[in-house]
Amino acid sequence: MAMGGVIGTGIFKGSAETIGLAGPGVVLTYLFGGLLLLVVMGAIAELASVYPNRNMKDFVRQAFGPRPAFIVGWLYAFLMLTVCVIEVVAAGSFLQYWMPGVPLWILSLASAALILGINRLSVETFGETEFWLAGIKIVMIVVFVILGAGLLFGLIPGTTGEAPGLINYTAHGGFLPNGWLSIFSALLVVMFSYGGSELIGLTLTEAKDAEKVMPRVVKSFIVRVVLFYTLPILVICGLIPWNQLAGQASPFVQVLEATGLSSAAHIINFILVTAVLSAANSSIYGATRMLHSMAAAGEAPKALAATTDKGVPVGSLRLCAAVLLLGAVAAFFAGDSLFSFLLAVPGFVVLIVWGSVCLAQLKLRPQYPKAPTFRIWGYPYITALTAVVLAVIAAGFLVNPQNRLSIGVCVGVLLLLIVWSVAKFKKSEA
Repeated sequence: MAMGGVIGTGIFKGSAETIGLAGPGVVLTYLFGGLLLLVVMGAIAELASVYPNRNMKDFVRQAFGPRPAFIVGWLYAFLMLTVCVIEVVAAGSFLQYWMPGVPLWILSLASAALILGINRLSVETFGETEFWLAGIKIVMIVVFVILGAGLLFGLIPGTTGEAPGLINYTAHGGFLPNGWLSIFSALLVVMFSYGGSELIGLTLTEAKDAEKVMPRVVKSFIVRVVLFYTLPILVICGLIPWNQLAGQASPFVQVLEATGLSSAAHIINFILVTAVLSAANSSIYGATRMLHSMAAAGEAPKALAATTDKGVPVGSLRLCAAVLLLGAVAAFFAGDSLFSFLLAVPGFVVLIVWGSVCLAQLKLRPQYPKAPTFRIWGYPYITALTAVVLAVIAAGFLVNPQNRLSIGVCVGVLLLLIVWSVAKFKKSEA
């Protein structure tokens, strides 16, 4: 589930944004983001081994009380709902590769209807469906990397002339054409790309032997995620100059078209559609489970706690359907520019959620009721440093005028939740 959530639009479409910001050197941004992810996932693993059958919101509640947990829970639901819209808009834009005359909002709405139908299935059926969808895109990335490496070094004959080798990494302005600071300018999209890993914290409530499984999953998961991002980025930047990536099509498709493999580009585009739908699936899963959990705890409207006989949180699913419908309406007015606007929203929220997990682990470690089966290394320095870095990144993007509208939405939502939490818990305490 978490692998399905983390490998989606961020790499398949968002990579065009990050490469445009930093050039080939953006691979350093992905590696840096991977290090932050490593610490956050380690903190989740440690907390899960001590407090089984709980999710991130529960960890924050245990550490800081109900108000911060309320805010983090709703922020995470907001994050997942935003990602759902991003993924279906991306799916619509990929479908336009074959149907350029069909409006983006119609294709996005059709994609939304499909994933909502899948989420109506039982947990077992949904999980198996998501397993195969996630498997398809993982295999596709592996094949793309192997094919791209072959084209890059002339092991596989292309149709456009000589193999580029390493030329495109240093040409067109160099490895970092926009300077070292460009590494950090791409961080917000990268944080969005890695967002979704927290789904492991949510799926703990539906997993067996979480204490034993979690540490093993984290160790392998981090390596795979970093490799699934850095290697494709290196292939893309090696096969096509970084400043020639443009348009609505995925960089994966653009690369194969540029190298003359148009037939393969059609196959890749089909897989990309299934890949972003898989990520949307995971996002809806995360949103509905968080909303259902909050409704059951009295922190959200009771209607969101309704479930079907098969245990599907249908009340929360209806809210997701309404949000996706609003996303399709927004796509009608904004078109593909909606994608660029929305990308910064989940990236900023991920920074807050990850920082909350780190702070919860720092607070709770001295008072664990039992010894954890997994301990994050370098405590408390590594976790504290990660929390500080996440805060610095968030502050940096708050003052960046390019993100003004997107971050303004995030800050507005955060302030609304703070006011709501104060009013809600003031009543309960009275």
